[in-house]
This record gives sequence, structure tokens and C-alpha cells, in this order.
Amino acid sequence: MLANNAPLPVLTPETEAFWTGGREGKLMIMRCAQCTRRHHPPSPVCPHCYSERVAPEAVSGRAKIASFTVNHQKWLPDMKVPFVIAIVELDEQPDIRITTNIVNAPPETINIGQSVQVLFEQHDDVWLPLFQPEEGA
Repeated sequence: MLANNAPLPVLTPETEAFWTGGREGKLMIMRCAQCTRRHHPPSPVCPHCYSERVAPEAVSGRAKIASFTVNHQKWLPDMKVPFVIAIVELDEQPDIRITTNIVNAPPETINIGQSVQVLFEQHDDVWLPLFQPEEGA
């Protein structure tokens, strides 16, 4: 999915679990030990209760499409078009939204509210979380 010369995310102490969790097949989202809420993007402080007792935790990887667009612009020379950019809401906590790509489905079959499941694409030390329609959904 990623064009060969596209920049990769920089790994920081806060983001490393999110970008490398795919190595183990896990979507890692920060969770606060004090208020138990999850938050994304990753940060060292809970945006809900301001506790510093946060740590990455695996979630199911299931989500629903909240919004999407089909992009026909070839931004980089080896980029394949069209491709779907989407915002997905995690099943565990719908206010956790992740911007991602929807793959393994023709763009015309994508719908808002559609159930999707995470899969990962490795590039160097980064495992990009992408989503595809759930089987049987």
C-alpha cells in the first residue's frame, strides 16, 4: 500500500507500541490506569483525567468506518490509485478514531458503518495498521 519512497512515522517512546505492535499482530492503544479510558494518538498523559499512569494495551482490532474518501490522485510515482482513506472507530471505545487505509476491497464496496478488522503492513521497523472489511460482514 505504501509507496516505496513515502516517509515512515518516527518512533518515539509514546508511539513505539502503536507503530510496532503489528509485529505481534496487535493493535496497541494507550490506556489510563486511573480512569481506564483509552486515548489516541498516544501521549504520556491521559487527556481525560491528566494522569501519567498510561500504558499501551492491545485492543481487538475491530472497528467501524466513520468516514472515508476514495483518492484518485497519484501523490508519489509508484503509488497505486485509487485508494481508500478512512477514519475508523474502535469497537471497544468509539471515540477512539484512527485515520487509516481500507484495503483488500474495491472502493465501491466501502460504506460508512461497515465493520472492518486491522491487518498490518511492515516497512522497516514500522508495522502500519491498515483495515479491511470483516469476513462475513
